[in-house]
Amino acid sequence: MIELRDLSVGYHAQAVLEHVDLDFPQGSVTVLLGPNGCGKSTLLKTALGLLPPVSGEVLYDGRPLSALAGSEVARKAAYMAQNHAIPSITAKRMVLHGRFPYLSFPRRYRKEDYEAVRRALESAGGLELMERPMQELSGGQRQKVYLAMALAQETQTIFMDEPTTWLDMRHQLEVMRTARALAEAGKAVGLVSHDLCLAMRTAHRVAVLSNGRVRLVAAPDEVFESGALDEAFGVLVRRVDTDGGWQYFCE
Repeated sequence: MIELRDLSVGYHAQAVLEHVDLDFPQGSVTVLLGPNGCGKSTLLKTALGLLPPVSGEVLYDGRPLSALAGSEVARKAAYMAQNHAIPSITAKRMVLHGRFPYLSFPRRYRKEDYEAVRRALESAGGLELMERPMQELSGGQRQKVYLAMALAQETQTIFMDEPTTWLDMRHQLEVMRTARALAEAGKAVGLVSHDLCLAMRTAHRVAVLSNGRVRLVAAPDEVFESGALDEAFGVLVRRVDTDGGWQYFCE
């Protein structure tokens, strides 16, 4: 399990988010919610070692992140970033990048790597894109490939930064269902979202970030009833009970 202990994160030793105590348990989708600029993406990047902490520590199964080699980190946690470069390769070759932590140099792909790529693309709803050039894909199709690349790492933890960007509503729901399915399979999922209503329907746990702090970490029901979302976003969050469960909306 990945744990953040008294962690402050930011850039150039200037913290944007301070004194964070948060973990990402297996079997749960933990969604980070908060206004723009509150430090959600910065927190994920620091948890992955992509940014140095301002202070505090990140623990991987009880071991300090700073004591782990990069390849070991990559076998424990995968990352679906918000923005990607678009190389001149096929979707299959892109997803194969997710297998790098398991390969020695020079990289020689094995049968199990290609099988992992196929499973990952199928799980991401993009199997038909396998031989398509990345530059010919739509934004939504590329998102499926980037999700598959993270899934191909076959880690126990996966962090997703705005995974529904560029997707239409049907595919947004599919991605969120994939996040839940990963958790139900025993993985830990950490997810950043700006879609408050969709995130509340998906999360097992919600961390509300605002004004440089994590204000509350709790189940969606408790977060809603606390009023923390209203305060953080400056809106009125409401919900109605439907046959499919609570549906959230903002006023």
